[in-house]
Amino acid sequence: MLAQNIAAVVCRNEHWTGACATEPYECGWAREAIVFVRALKAPLLPPGTVARVQISPDGMHWTDEGTTLALPQAAQELRFARVTHFGGWLRLVAELPEGAGITLLVTLHLKE
Repeated sequence: MLAQNIAAVVCRNEHWTGACATEPYECGWAREAIVFVRALKAPLLPPGTVARVQISPDGMHWTDEGTTLALPQAAQELRFARVTHFGGWLRLVAELPEGAGITLLVTLHLKE
């Protein structure tokens, strides 16, 4: 039997500054997820700026899952994080320092 796979775009061509988050995605059926983050334009970020994976039981109340990923430092650069044991909902959040910004494409790739 083949596993079910879904790719969901949760952030497309959004410019992030300050405190930001992707759209939440309900994925309680999935066993594992990979979050891909691609910079669509040259970002203005300090090296080592990270985003955090968050989980939620209901899509409204969030907590950090513990996984982080360094945000891309160049246009078209791709980064990813693997996540398991995440319950019902996933999203990616970041708090960028003043003057920093990045235009992103974020996708969740989920497997049953």
